Amino acid sequence: MSDNVGVPVYQTDVIVMGAGIAGLVAANRAAQLGLKVVVLEQGHEDQYLCNTRYTGGTFHLCMREITLDPSLLFDLIRDTTAGFVTEPLAQLLSKGGGRLIAWLQAEGIRFLRASASEYHKWVLAPPGRSRPGLDWEGRGGDVLLRTLESQLLKRAGQLQRGVKVESLLDQQGTCVGVQATAKGSACQYHAKAVVIADGGFQCNPSLVRQYVSSQPAKLKQRNGGTAFGDGLLMAQKMGAAISGTAHFYGHVLSKDALTNDQLWPYPYLDALVTAGIVVNSSAQRFTDEGRGGVSVANAVAQLDDPLSAMCVFDEAIWKGPGKNGLIAANPHLVNEGATIFVAPTLQELALKAGWDPSVLQLTVKAYNEALVAAGASTVLMPSDEVPRHNKKYKPLPIQEGPFYAVPMASGITYTMGGIVINAQAQVLKQDGQVIEGLYAVGAATGGLEGGPQIGYVGGLAKGGITGLAAAEHVASQLGLAPPIR
Repeated sequence: MSDNVGVPVYQTDVIVMGAGIAGLVAANRAAQLGLKVVVLEQGHEDQYLCNTRYTGGTFHLCMREITLDPSLLFDLIRDTTAGFVTEPLAQLLSKGGGRLIAWLQAEGIRFLRASASEYHKWVLAPPGRSRPGLDWEGRGGDVLLRTLESQLLKRAGQLQRGVKVESLLDQQGTCVGVQATAKGSACQYHAKAVVIADGGFQCNPSLVRQYVSSQPAKLKQRNGGTAFGDGLLMAQKMGAAISGTAHFYGHVLSKDALTNDQLWPYPYLDALVTAGIVVNSSAQRFTDEGRGGVSVANAVAQLDDPLSAMCVFDEAIWKGPGKNGLIAANPHLVNEGATIFVAPTLQELALKAGWDPSVLQLTVKAYNEALVAAGASTVLMPSDEVPRHNKKYKPLPIQEGPFYAVPMASGITYTMGGIVINAQAQVLKQDGQVIEGLYAVGAATGGLEGGPQIGYVGGLAKGGITGLAAAEHVASQLGLAPPIR
């Protein structure tokens, strides 16, 4: 810990770095348990931007209803991540979903059922966006943040805007506060615990290049534009372990989303991708579309040129799965001016898209033949040996013209990897030991999503559940709450 003579020093019990859902849940629960809390938010605006502000608002675990039986959810989380999530963290998530919903409702947060789907049972009210492009003011995420801020202030907590945390204060291996800049001046905040809740590293080109994609400028930032991995870098300086940094949650978008704001965060192309095929610049398949849009977005990001991939499908897919979703690809891609190549034959489609017609025809032929040959099998093995699972998403043949090709871009929403934590949200070192006084929650953490299957567990759920865990452990350490079991 450094001493800066003349630098203002503020004392509190808990410092929370970041005011998205994870940070404000942690802050409110800590204040509720009798702790003095200060939330430091780098944004200056009343409605500072972050991913929670933009969220569609669905609380789920692995695309299933968040209040299902914990044993079912535990198995689902482990299966979705192919065992990547440790048992204690899987238990934390599976047991915490129903409790998080009840806690939020007690805080004044309202939910609605957005559709008949089980997945849409718990969606923030007022309803989320219903049209392409950004549409967040007065919607569920915006209202949630304003409601939780109001609750924090009622509990004598503080949310200080325009404060950028520069470093953690390290006293013989224990985190005792932060060094920050507020209104252009240096200051320190001393505390018994620091909670990192700054939302991942997706907006840091250097970190994205290091861990995710060699071409970060060719990814679409499908997020609030405010998460630069500061907390991750600070934690690493204190010896924190990191995990799962190669993967992210996001969706495949029209390539034109890079220049047309009406094409992000919706519509995305997932329904087309999982029904048809995705090909590279040589018109060859290169990834398993049956893993879903999140997996495909990661695979596209890892290409030497992440803007070289296209989705290929036919008229039946365009008029079928293409119309699925609240903001469907059909007709919104057309309405918002996305590039779509359309031709009556595969040969003509290839010429429009810049491919060798014979290669595209062989790719589609191999795929169609694999559909027939697979029968009841859950894995298709086309002649190019790129597997295609069909257990979760039904692949459809590409055989009825006109045929379509849509240039794609990976939209990165938040990074799945980050700081390793235990089930109390305490930050861990490489050897598994706790860094005393330091916690991490939400998208700043690693080990709760990802793995070999790039398993998506759920950002809002992860943020809220880990936020509660962090606050309650701090309070228990200080004798203000029963130990968390």
